[in-house]
Amino acid sequence: MRDLVILFIHAIVTLCRLWRPGGVRSVVAESILIKQQLLILNCSRKRAPNLRAWDRFIAGLCSLCMKPARLIRSAIVLKPSTLLNLHHALRNRKYRVLFSHKRKQKPGPKGPSQELINAIVDTKRRNPTWGCPRIAQQVALAFSVSLGKDVVRRVLANHYKPDSDSCGPSWLAFLGHMKDSLWSLDLFRCESMILRTHWILVVMDQYSRRIIGFGVHAGKVNGTTFCRMFNRAISDQGTMPKYLSSDHDQLFLFERGRANLRILDVAEIKTVPYVPLSHPFVERLIGTIRREYLDRILFGTSADLENKLLDFRSYFNGHRAHSSLEGGTRDQYPSGSQPSADLHSYRWQSHCRGLYQTPIAA
Repeated sequence: MRDLVILFIHAIVTLCRLWRPGGVRSVVAESILIKQQLLILNCSRKRAPNLRAWDRFIAGLCSLCMKPARLIRSAIVLKPSTLLNLHHALRNRKYRVLFSHKRKQKPGPKGPSQELINAIVDTKRRNPTWGCPRIAQQVALAFSVSLGKDVVRRVLANHYKPDSDSCGPSWLAFLGHMKDSLWSLDLFRCESMILRTHWILVVMDQYSRRIIGFGVHAGKVNGTTFCRMFNRAISDQGTMPKYLSSDHDQLFLFERGRANLRILDVAEIKTVPYVPLSHPFVERLIGTIRREYLDRILFGTSADLENKLLDFRSYFNGHRAHSSLEGGTRDQYPSGSQPSADLHSYRWQSHCRGLYQTPIAA
């Protein structure tokens, strides 16, 4: 008799709950939650039940339709704190979806555009020996965009995959080679493809760091040969400097060379003996010529070497970006500008018979 009275009371309470707003939903959710917990108890095998993702989903869905007081009474297997925390998490997620800003992109600064990424990757692929500072300066020079070496490094790390044979020039490029009044000059030598020694006289402007010219001679150098090389190097220059700096090499002590400078009204300045750092700019230029050009080509005759050096002078003065000029070129210094290219439309200009390629306006 007592059980029937309790059952009758529960039936009346359930009918009252059904008549309330949302009562049907609450009763159904409570029934499903209890049945689900009974199924978990039957599968537990007298140990702590292992809840699956589906069990957690049903418990969380039912908790949304029940009041916290009824939720605590309906919890058989799960702890009340677990269900409450799950309910709070689902509630916060709901509010976040309903009231948060519908932003598709991630907040924060935007990265480089796809066109700029393609330009950086193409520049690195066509010039594999260039580093991040050089690429940043060259791209900034071509497209007039503000670009740092760190941006180039991140772009190359994510988008550039070097080829297995990218350590040197391609076969096509390899076969294609078979103070504003102070100038500096120096001599160095290199070997032809048949290992014949060639001497190269390089003359540079100390103020703008431009290459004035080259003089080439195969064999031993004497006073007459040195004068001929020097006149050849400065043959296309309209004006002469006031001073000319050189080191204490015996090749610069010939009387014919000094007489030539007196005729040209040029005063000679000597560097500190046995101190290469006192002549740094031309020494660095010689290293650049060797590292970036002569070590990557072959030449046969003196005329062939001179033509290739003139190609390198055109590239070095007019198209190569330089750190000392903040990414500018020698021909632009101290003033001048180059037309900016568009990242959506540009072309590649070949230098030194395809050894280097720089982006320019289409």
